[in-house]
Amino acid sequence: MESNPTPPERLPPPPPGSSRRYGRSQARNLRRHERGQWELREGLRSRVIELEALLKSKTTPGPLTAGDQVLADQALESLDEAKRALGHEHGRPAAHIAVAQTQLDLAYVILLRLLTLEDITAHLPGIVAFIKEHLPLGDERRARVDEMALSVRGGDTLTEKQREVLIDASTVAHQVHLKEKLRVRSFAHIVFGVTAALAIIAALIAMAGAASPGTVPLCFNPPGMGIVCATATAGTGSAANRDRIAGQSLDEMYADVASKWDYPVVELVGLVAAAVAAAASLRRIHGTSTPYNVPVALALLKLPTGALTALLGLLLMRGDFIPGLSALDSSAQIIAWAVIFGYAQQLFTRFVDSQAQLVLNSVGGPTTNPAKTTRNPSGQPG
Repeated sequence: MESNPTPPERLPPPPPGSSRRYGRSQARNLRRHERGQWELREGLRSRVIELEALLKSKTTPGPLTAGDQVLADQALESLDEAKRALGHEHGRPAAHIAVAQTQLDLAYVILLRLLTLEDITAHLPGIVAFIKEHLPLGDERRARVDEMALSVRGGDTLTEKQREVLIDASTVAHQVHLKEKLRVRSFAHIVFGVTAALAIIAALIAMAGAASPGTVPLCFNPPGMGIVCATATAGTGSAANRDRIAGQSLDEMYADVASKWDYPVVELVGLVAAAVAAAASLRRIHGTSTPYNVPVALALLKLPTGALTALLGLLLMRGDFIPGLSALDSSAQIIAWAVIFGYAQQLFTRFVDSQAQLVLNSVGGPTTNPAKTTRNPSGQPG
């Protein structure tokens, strides 16, 4: 059994006359190997090598009992599965990392059954810290582990029954850790899905507004100023204009002046304002150690939301929903209010930002509990 992960397949030298074409192929191959949080992959890979070496060092000095040999073989098989999952270069890289983490957790728990009680006592602080990080305060297993840690700290010797309690609590803690990461993945997928839906809705509205600008025109009628739309205006001062609008209702005048560019321009301005808001919100983003790009999903969500809030805000003003702001007297004012409404999407997306922070904090780390210790990249204590 190999103790090192299989290196990426090396490409043969390019044939004469095709170096440029083959160089692009090499670049694509490199990008494939860099997909999906390369640092997390290498962290897990190094942890696999460490556990593999530790297992072999514990099993090679002498013959094992039949039961221990079964455990050791299963642990090594789990580590092989983890290496194969990390070696996948297709599909969803984040899913491969999660699978490798699961196999690594299984091998670690089996290792706890093979270690001597003295070795487990040496590893006890890290194991207890990991359990406290992921099991709630009211959990009976965590309470038993706390009592065990106090007794060992007081000079008592760890017993086989206490080892079983520790292994059970550690197994549940690893399962909770995996569920926390899967919850982050689910949240990121939901945000990406909502972002795509809002983007499609905004695009459809922009196309409908361009195809029929007079259906719901983005126009205002300030006193003595004629008709003012987002990208077009028509005054009533000249005799030609007075004759043209004579006998027309206000809605007919709006439809006559409205431009096919009103909706696309307003949505574009709202999107740009939302992009500025997303850039400003980066100061509150701490990033994430999970392979799921929640901060990117949150930033993308603001863009179509800003386009829609700019449009809906102007429609509310046109319907006299905001007293005193129902008669904008220039296209520049309409665009300015579109900027304000596009930036104001923060009022809605901030609730999503808060929920995202709660979901990320649930994975564990020093931001959720000052007493928590730092884990190595595999999520294992130590």
